Amino acid sequence: MSIPLLEYSPSSQNQRVEGYEVPNEDTPTVYKLNYATSDQDVDAIIWAGYRQIFSEHLILSSYRQKFLESQLRNRAITVRDFIRGLGKSDVFRSQVAEVNSNYRLVDIILKRFVGRAAYNKDEEIAWSIVIATKGVHGFIDALLDSDEYLENFGDDIVPYQRRRFGSRPFNLVNPRYNANWRDTQSMRSFGYRSFYSIRTSGTLTTEDIRKAIPANFLAMAGNIITPERNYQRTIAAVTSQIKTLEIPDTSRDVTTEEVTIKPVPVSLPYSYIPALSKN
Repeated sequence: MSIPLLEYSPSSQNQRVEGYEVPNEDTPTVYKLNYATSDQDVDAIIWAGYRQIFSEHLILSSYRQKFLESQLRNRAITVRDFIRGLGKSDVFRSQVAEVNSNYRLVDIILKRFVGRAAYNKDEEIAWSIVIATKGVHGFIDALLDSDEYLENFGDDIVPYQRRRFGSRPFNLVNPRYNANWRDTQSMRSFGYRSFYSIRTSGTLTTEDIRKAIPANFLAMAGNIITPERNYQRTIAAVTSQIKTLEIPDTSRDVTTEEVTIKPVPVSLPYSYIPALSKN
């Protein structure tokens, strides 16, 4: 039995209020499959889907979902199914879902799939429980099948930021990962590095470095622990060796005669002239 979604009170955000501003560069462009009359229009819809779900940081040729693109071009699936497939792809899982906490992931998915930010912390907690029980795929299914999504985008419209005024678009917010994942990667990079090399490289604080150094020290100490020995047997063996040990006689008789040095007259190359006495 799954846990029911917790109740939360929606707050008054821009998208819940009718706007009277004059259309400008902040006005979102609506990409609708029903209005597509050429291949170029379908290409624009596919590009808009990638930009909205993957964000512009992950739009790479290697990340393309060609199977979903082919189905959308042939009208075998709707835009909503295309968005669902992008959210359940391995790219979104590895590059977005796995590098963020559940709370931040809720806010990111709400912005990209529903076009709004989380109302409050209560909504983040409620949806994070859904992620914990049903996974990210279950959370995406719950959003795409919700009345809010169907009323605003239906089956043929690419999700967009419903109201934007004076701030960056949701799909351009950096970074794609949260601080906890970044710090974890930094700690892993400390392995087999000395304190000096860590301290003189990067912008880490002393507190961060001290968190990693003890782990390295304990790992090093664990590698140099000697195996357990039977000291009682070792002492008995040494004692028995001492009892039977014979010290060899290293003394010797001196048979060579002692060399004596006799004085030898030496002729000097000069004669000694005594000093003259002064009268």
